[in-house]
Amino acid sequence: MSRELQIETIKAKPLHVSCQTDVEVRHGVGLHARPAVTFTRLAKSFPCSIEVAVNGSDVWLNGKSIIKIMGARIRKGSVLRIKADGILADEAIKALKELVERNFDEDKKYGRNG
Repeated sequence: MSRELQIETIKAKPLHVSCQTDVEVRHGVGLHARPAVTFTRLAKSFPCSIEVAVNGSDVWLNGKSIIKIMGARIRKGSVLRIKADGILADEAIKALKELVERNFDEDKKYGRNG
């Protein structure tokens, strides 16, 4: 790749991004152990910081911490505000929102119906 093309690629995509989204937890028992592990494992796969606020709270939890996510006792019907800051933040937000909307893929793994 030429130096000019590398510079254009860097200009086209900002390296530092901040974004957030809201998503409702529809999983029958909320973020118990398995969904919390799935959520935090996915969050850890991104190089940006990820924080979660529950039901409009102004307390932000580290979205990569299994202790913080499980400790929040997030129940069905809770609304998560997921915020990411840094490299790949937009991709992280999209992936985490889709994971919550898919009920943490537990329906597929354990043969359950919604």
